[in-house]
Amino acid sequence: MEPINHVEGKAYPFGRKNVDTDVVIPAHWLKTITRDGLGKGCFETVKAEPGNVFEDPAYKGAPILIAGDNFGCGSSREHAAWALLDMGITAVIAPSFSDIFSGNAFKNGILTVVLPQEQVDRLLEVAKTDPIAIDLESQTVTTPFQDRFTFEIDPFRKHCLLNGLDEVGLTLTRQDAIAGYEAKARESLPFLARGIAAAA
Repeated sequence: MEPINHVEGKAYPFGRKNVDTDVVIPAHWLKTITRDGLGKGCFETVKAEPGNVFEDPAYKGAPILIAGDNFGCGSSREHAAWALLDMGITAVIAPSFSDIFSGNAFKNGILTVVLPQEQVDRLLEVAKTDPIAIDLESQTVTTPFQDRFTFEIDPFRKHCLLNGLDEVGLTLTRQDAIAGYEAKARESLPFLARGIAAAA
């Protein structure tokens, strides 16, 4: 997982409320056995709408998505987070998120920023013409027009995102403690070590 600290650039001014994970990535894309290529299916039904922001060249490659209330509701498919990442999105700003989507996003290295609706509305306007910056360390969202919005984030999630630590990465930070436990276990429970050696 890549560390996240500062995300800056164009933002998709999407703003639609109650966007479920089937809109983020339709069910027929779930047959894949790899995460690669899911960006093509991301917001497939929205991309079919005339004049949608995802097909507008002005926002191509934007790393930020500005969404509406209750983003990521519906099914628990982790493919929604994978599709957003494959599309190049590393941060989503919205008034609220589905708990399951928010968890999946965090575990895959996507920063979810919760801001009040009036601040989201302001960012939707700014995004039409100018870039937006998110700083995780200071927990702020800023614009070129001196807007400065602060957001809350769980300290554990902040630590993991800043350091690029997924569940495997967190486990690896405890390698010394794990090795110490295993060494003691071999001494106090030698019969377990013999069983492991025989199985190997």
